[in-house]
Amino acid sequence: MTAPRTANIAGELRGVGLRVTAARVALLETVRGGDHLDVEAIAAGVRERVGHISLQAVYEALHALTAAGLVRRIEPAGSPARFEGRVGDNHHHIVCRSCGAVADVDCAVGHAPCLNAADDHGFSIDEAEVIYWGLCPDCSTALSS
Repeated sequence: MTAPRTANIAGELRGVGLRVTAARVALLETVRGGDHLDVEAIAAGVRERVGHISLQAVYEALHALTAAGLVRRIEPAGSPARFEGRVGDNHHHIVCRSCGAVADVDCAVGHAPCLNAADDHGFSIDEAEVIYWGLCPDCSTALSS
């Protein structure tokens, strides 16, 4: 972990009103360095950086970082919650039905077209969450073999 990167993360935490701790810095670095990680993988990454941390502390930190908008939580059906550092845009996800791999998918065209619901039922929509399902290249290849 480099000092400038850590200082930047510390500034981000302060900027959203969160106390800067080694665990929160390590957690944010782990999430941003990973690929749609689950809680167990995040805990392992944090432990590599700072030593022991309880799973409960990881859950609490993830909750605080998600509420502050620094981390995004996604929950594909049938799999544990995953976390990512890509926030603030209207991107979506594609999930492999076989192995559970997750990848980001940018919004198809224009500025947040998914926010134009056919019938908004009076809601003021500010976000859309789309999950595409299919088979990843590895699983497609294995299936056709």
